Order: sequence, then structure tokens, then C-alpha cells
Amino acid sequence: MLTKIASIFLIGILALSYQAIIPPPPRTCGLPGGPPITSPRIKLRDGRHLAYKEYGVPRQLANHKIIFIHGFGSCRHDTVIATNVPSGLLEELGVYIVSFDRPGYGESDADPKRSVKSLALDVEDLADKLGLGSKFYVMGFSMGGQAVWGCLRFIPHRLAGATLLTPVINYWWHGLPSNMSTKVYYDQPTQDQWAVRVAHYVPWLTFWWFSQNWFPTSSVVQGNPAIFSPQDLSIISNFDKNEHKSQVKQQGEHESICRDAMIGFGSWDFDPLDLDNPFPDNTTQVHLWQGADDRLVPATLQRYIVQKLPWIQYHEVPGAGHLFPYIEEVGAAIIKTQLMDTK
Repeated sequence: MLTKIASIFLIGILALSYQAIIPPPPRTCGLPGGPPITSPRIKLRDGRHLAYKEYGVPRQLANHKIIFIHGFGSCRHDTVIATNVPSGLLEELGVYIVSFDRPGYGESDADPKRSVKSLALDVEDLADKLGLGSKFYVMGFSMGGQAVWGCLRFIPHRLAGATLLTPVINYWWHGLPSNMSTKVYYDQPTQDQWAVRVAHYVPWLTFWWFSQNWFPTSSVVQGNPAIFSPQDLSIISNFDKNEHKSQVKQQGEHESICRDAMIGFGSWDFDPLDLDNPFPDNTTQVHLWQGADDRLVPATLQRYIVQKLPWIQYHEVPGAGHLFPYIEEVGAAIIKTQLMDTK
């Protein structure tokens, strides 16, 4: 009898553990029980849909066309270089900007096969479906900056220019000196060390780790103010109420923030530090902007990366934290710096 009771108890524990580890299916927009579709969308090469939002001058009249790639826990509405620049600047420069929900975020269909390469191909597909022409600019903020690395690797022939805004670094890129990446890794709060460690080594546990209540999870997911610089906190205090925040993870956390972590800190099939200059004729420029006081993505590793890749123009903003693109004059400088290099 005791053996039977123990067996039933063990089966119950395993069943509960399985339910906790296996994420629920995404709540696909437009399907019964899923969120409504409120934005324009394009249909991608594999049948998925990508939601987008446009800013600036009409694309048919634009002199410059920019695809913006949002960061972790954000969506198409969080387009810092479109919404935080002086009024009239985009019209003055003839700039068109399109931002899109990365797969699983907002109203874009989830992509269980998402990778750094597939996202670069999504960018190319978006450009073609919207008729942006043979060349366009890409700008990516934070985790969206990782997607720009993918564009530089897989679709450089389509780029008129590229801007990385404090791009998140994968501590397991083999081109980073182990002593340097290890130090920066252990400078993080312990809970963040564990969050990226789980995403890298046991990605199938990421959903459970981000949703469990036994241990502290990611500081970023929790919105812990301790990870922000004084400048960041000042910027956050001035944020208007984000009426679109509810859209970010409306299809479920697994296909949005969890998959972001799994890909961003997983094993890449290329190392950005191994990239050769994709624009040897210097007609296309790549810029990397970094806050000197960024406490989410420390400047130390960025400085090393641009030292190894001298074809990237580096701009370090003194005293700036992670959210510096939200500062109006900095956002204007980012756009002007990229466009002034157009040959």
C-alpha cells in the first residue's frame, strides 16, 4: 500500500513539474481567444504575420528609410528615435521610420524557430513588402541591437547603414576575452547571473525560471530600479503612462521575453567579433552608441568590440545610462550622424 501511495505521489509531483516547465501555447492575435488585430501587418515568407507602425514622412516621399528594431519587453510603439526627437526633424530630413513587433511580441505571430538569422530575414521581408527599395537603414536598441548584428551578417547587401544602440552582449561569444567577459558577468546582480545562465545552458527551463516564485528572477523582467543609472531613473520618472504596455506580452511570455533571452544568450552560429567589414568601399557606415554609465550593458565590452572591429564608428555618451536614446538631443544626433554618412 505504501508503495502505491508513493508512486501516486511521485506521479503527481512529476505532472505538476511538467505543467510548470512546459509553457502554454501563444494566444495568437486574430484567432478565437486571442488578442484583436489593431495594426497593419504584412505576411512573411513562411505565412507568419508581422505587425508594424510608421512614423515620419510617407515612405513614397522619403529620402531615407529606416527600420527600427525594439528592445526586450517592448513593442512597435516603443520607437525611441521616432518619438523622442525634436518636432519636425523627421520631416525636415525626409525620414521615414517603420517599427515592427518582433515575433511573439505585440501583434506579430510567434516564431518557434526564431533565430538571429530568421529575424534578419524578417527585416528584409518587411522592407520588400513595404517597397522600401534595394537599400534601407536598420537601427536596433538594446536586445534589438543584437538583431542588427544579424542584419550585418546575413543581409549586408541590403543596408544603406546600421546603428546599434547599446546592443546587448552575449557573454558566451568566443571572441570576447574570458577574463573580461567573466568579470562583467559576475558584476551583475546574482539573480541576473542565474537568469542568463539558465537561458544559455538549459533554455527549456527559461519559462519556468522567469515565472517561478521560489527564487529572484531577472531584474529586467521584475523592473528592479537598482539596475538603472541615475540618468535612467530620471528618464523613467518622466515617462508618460504607457498605454501600450499591455500589448507587449499579450500573446504570452514564452514567445516574447523568454525566447528573447534564449536567443540573445544562447549559442549563436556566428560571432560578431569575427565579422569582416561588410562595406569595404566605405559607402555604408555602421555606428555603435553606448552610455558610459550603462549598468545593464556595461561599456567595457563594447569598447573591446569596436577595438576589434575598427570599421564600426563608436560614440560613447558621458554620464549616460541605458536609456539615453530617450533624450531628445541624443536621438536627433543619432539620426543625423547616420544620415550624414550617406554618400
